[in-house]
Amino acid sequence: CTCLFSDTDRALVLLEEYCKKLRKPEEQQLKKAIRKVMGIFKSSLFQALLGSFTKKATRHGTISHPSLPAAVEYGVLGCPKD
Repeated sequence: CTCLFSDTDRALVLLEEYCKKLRKPEEQQLKKAIRKVMGIFKSSLFQALLGSFTKKATRHGTISHPSLPAAVEYGVLGCPKD
C-alpha cells in the first residue's frame, strides 16, 4: 500500500520545513539530528522494512489501512496495545 509511503513523504516534508526554521546556533545540534532521521527515512533499508511491515500486517488481516495504530499493534513503537 502506498498510503504509508505517502505518510513518510509527508513527514519528510514537515521535517524539512521545521529544519529551515532552526537558525540559532543552539538549534544546530537538533537540526543535525533531524537531518539524520530524514536520511534514515530516505534510506532503501527503511523503505524495504516499511514495505515488509505493511505486507505482513495486511497479510495477517490485522489492519486494513497502515497507520499509527498498526505500529502500536505490532509493538513497533514499544507501546503495548490495551
